[in-house]
Amino acid sequence: MKKKVGLLGGTFNPPHMGHLVIAEQVLEKAGLDEIRFLPNHVPPHKQADERVSVNQRVVMLQKAIKGHPRFSLEQIELERAGASYTYDTIKLLMEREETTEFSFIIGGDMIEYLPKWHRIEELQKMVKFIGVNRPTYAHETPFDVQLVEVPNIDLSSSYIRDTVKKGQSVRYLVPDDVYRFIKKEGLYE
Repeated sequence: MKKKVGLLGGTFNPPHMGHLVIAEQVLEKAGLDEIRFLPNHVPPHKQADERVSVNQRVVMLQKAIKGHPRFSLEQIELERAGASYTYDTIKLLMEREETTEFSFIIGGDMIEYLPKWHRIEELQKMVKFIGVNRPTYAHETPFDVQLVEVPNIDLSSSYIRDTVKKGQSVRYLVPDDVYRFIKKEGLYE
């Protein structure tokens, strides 16, 4: 029987409680064996934030998921230079792990954006998409997406960065160890 792995991609700049809630809910409700957090090197649809290094994002992610036996870090996109396209990532993962069935977890914002994804027609044949609800998005797409209902947590990494920049606390929005790391490193100030 194939191992069922959910991939949760993103910049994770920083990882927050919303990411962890999504991962835990999808793990259980979609019947997956594990969730791998997939930090991207350079997302094709966003500008890279040069103020926070890839290594700092990885450290924050490690701190966020430590202690969860079914959460891990997948660094395949950090091993490559250039834009991180999901098609290329899934192709490489499938070559490396032939006995694993991969699902790609996306938020409501990305469900609507799927028609613009790089090589989406081919990607749809390679990986199962699991979409989670996100406030203010319609979740409509011509592509096959399994919807998983998760608690509505209207939280984003950009909100956290902006809050820190204003000198306000983000305690309880990010895991404690991530909060301490942000403070210690002076990130987003």
